[in-house]
Amino acid sequence: MTQEPTEGESSLKEIGVGIAITGSGSATPANVLDNQALCQMVETSDEWIESRTGIQARRVASVEESLTDLATQAASKAVAMSGLQPTDLDLIVLATSTADDLFGSASKIQANLGATRAVAFDLTAACSGFLFAFVTAAQFIRTGVYKNVLVIGADVLSRWVDWGDRRTCILFGDGAGAVVMQANTTRDRLLGFELCSDGTQNDCLTLAFQPQEKALTPKVSVGQGSYQFIQMNGKEVYRFAVKRVPEVIEKALYRADIPVDRVDWLLLHQANQRILDAVAVRLKIPTHKVLGNLANYGNTSAASIPIALDEAVREGKIKPGDVIAAAGFGAGLTWGSAIFEWG
Repeated sequence: MTQEPTEGESSLKEIGVGIAITGSGSATPANVLDNQALCQMVETSDEWIESRTGIQARRVASVEESLTDLATQAASKAVAMSGLQPTDLDLIVLATSTADDLFGSASKIQANLGATRAVAFDLTAACSGFLFAFVTAAQFIRTGVYKNVLVIGADVLSRWVDWGDRRTCILFGDGAGAVVMQANTTRDRLLGFELCSDGTQNDCLTLAFQPQEKALTPKVSVGQGSYQFIQMNGKEVYRFAVKRVPEVIEKALYRADIPVDRVDWLLLHQANQRILDAVAVRLKIPTHKVLGNLANYGNTSAASIPIALDEAVREGKIKPGDVIAAAGFGAGLTWGSAIFEWG
């Protein structure tokens, strides 16, 4: 019996270049801030936090630790697993909302790695950032422009959390994760994807700049200031996620021509355990197929998917050829899904 080619395999015949995901890595700060410690800072309890979010602890970067440091550590591990040298990399895409420098941090990571041949740039799509960067990188490979691409998701949201606001300070943590994607002429392992944005809901989750007027001349003023703390309408974000995330995964599966029962692992952005559970139920994916590390790290934004992926790979859960349905969602509002095979 001959199996019909998937959409990814059909595309490979047309363009001649597919994608393999050959390495992963992750890094988190040493500082652990657990729920008991948070209870000393704001009026809350360990039971209240865990029952509503699934989070028990999170990692927070010290003043000496930078996003660039964490991202470099994760990237080094991913490159090593892939069997490449940093000088083999053609492109580095950094997904982050918390760069060390507003002009971007990808080039500094490139220098730290010694990836002297690689083009490097930042991409911002908040908690969806890693998947958006993953799909962006894939297009460079499929068109034959680059062969070896490093995709990093990293955020240090502790810089922008109001640690007196129990609605948000319980949620976020810091970290970095990375994968290496390579050109593959025998099989395309990125089977399908779908990306979405809805700016009409932008005010549901923001980290906004607040300008203050500064007069330059009697007739000319500019706005200078700083970014405000993270603001979130938790109820609206929850409603958005439980509705849109299953939809976007179903669309990506349709594009990949893969039924949901062929999915080996569901890999969601680690935002809230209730969201993870609701999406799995909607898709009829059993709990043992849902990857998660939310309890230990909290919401690490663009880093959450690659950190969870790397841990599952290194623990031996994910095997070469396993089909992974990944989905990210967050500020923008943005959301997306990618269906891919590991290895």
